[in-house]
Amino acid sequence: MAGIRLEGDVRALMKRLGKMKNIDLRGANLTLAETLRTSTIQRFKDEEDPDGKPWEPSLRAQEENAKTLTNTALLRRSIKASASSSGFAVGTNKKYAATHQFGDEGRTIRARNSKGLRFRVGGRWVTKKKVVVNIPARPFLGISEDDMEEIKETLQELVAGDE
Repeated sequence: MAGIRLEGDVRALMKRLGKMKNIDLRGANLTLAETLRTSTIQRFKDEEDPDGKPWEPSLRAQEENAKTLTNTALLRRSIKASASSSGFAVGTNKKYAATHQFGDEGRTIRARNSKGLRFRVGGRWVTKKKVVVNIPARPFLGISEDDMEEIKETLQELVAGDE
């Protein structure tokens, strides 16, 4: 392919694209947003962060021989993408998403009713009014190297088509 070869930061290219008259920036951003949304959903299947580092398995996943962050799949299904001619975003509106993305050391969980929290420890049921837990970070949002390559290729094709 003749033309521009992308290296590193793509901001200069995006600025150039903005000046090109025949470029469908909204369409390009929709494509990029969907690419990242798909990549984000794949991370739940692979149980890894954008850098390819495996998530620390949750206790539930270990006990049930299941996947981490997918008990109900509500978080995974909440991943949405939006785009306009000026940019795109991929994310979720779930309140607890930040806890999983960044982790939370020393979080206190309190019982909502008078009986307390009920959970199993070592095969034995325990009831407590409150517990302090450490929730490790399990990043699912972000741009991986593969994502960045896909973005660059998409933008290169867009620029090449306008020349």
